[in-house]
Amino acid sequence: MTAQPTAPEQAPDAFETNRRYLGSVAYRLLGSFTDAEDVLQDAWLRWQAADRAAVTDPRAFLTTVVTRLCYDQLGSARARREAYYGEWLPEPSVSYAGVPDSPAELAERGESVSLALLAVLEQLTPAERAAFVLHDVFAVGFEDIAASLDRTPDATRQLASRARRRVKDGGPHTGADPAEHRRAVEAFAAASTKGDILGLMEILDPDVVWHADGGGIVRAAARPVHGADKVARLVAGLVDKWFTPEFGLGYAMVNGEPGLVWYEKATGAVTGVVAFALADGRITEAYTVVNPEKLARISPVTAT
Repeated sequence: MTAQPTAPEQAPDAFETNRRYLGSVAYRLLGSFTDAEDVLQDAWLRWQAADRAAVTDPRAFLTTVVTRLCYDQLGSARARREAYYGEWLPEPSVSYAGVPDSPAELAERGESVSLALLAVLEQLTPAERAAFVLHDVFAVGFEDIAASLDRTPDATRQLASRARRRVKDGGPHTGADPAEHRRAVEAFAAASTKGDILGLMEILDPDVVWHADGGGIVRAAARPVHGADKVARLVAGLVDKWFTPEFGLGYAMVNGEPGLVWYEKATGAVTGVVAFALADGRITEAYTVVNPEKLARISPVTAT
């Protein structure tokens, strides 16, 4: 018997098929899972109202919709972040599994974007950020990006090029060798838990910068702290205050790179996340997120 073609109502919905990819695009454009979910909801409504018979490439169509919605949000988001208490950092993505993602999962998520890089992307204009993320992270062609931004392909190419230069000049953000990165994080953790200032000084770059985001809810440095001596003493003071039997410090993958999580042992609830940028084996930037609103989505630690 000849197989019958799948009826339209039985075919997988293109939005659901591409949901993870679209969420990855929105998160990298906005740096916030909460904002990304709002965008996906609006995109779904527009997909429901669209003339789908006229859509020849649903993935490209949905990418354009999500990009335009994110582009609109970035303007208002910048205003909100300028009024934010202290330094605004992106919402971290945390995982504990050591099993590598499959090629399909990697393709859906795009190139890994560290917390450090997401922080640097905050310095770009909305158009620069969109062009950079879509082209350099998700390999979207300039013609499709141009349609999303209502620009010419040449103008979009220039946006991406300018963004690339600004990202390069924005500070260390490229990932170190994973083994080297892990060794640096382990050395930082070992020295921190002992309150070993000299040990911290050895792993910190002389010009290291400590970034913290408490959102005005949890006490954190309101401005970046510069220099190995100041950062080492800050970390030692934090550990002296918070390293109690009720809390644990564990390793995790933070936005695809080795990092640390601070958690309550009784519940496993994560109360802090630290991501790092490295150069020549030393930590050049540390990004600490303790704002509970940005940690609520992180799975509890189940094993130490």
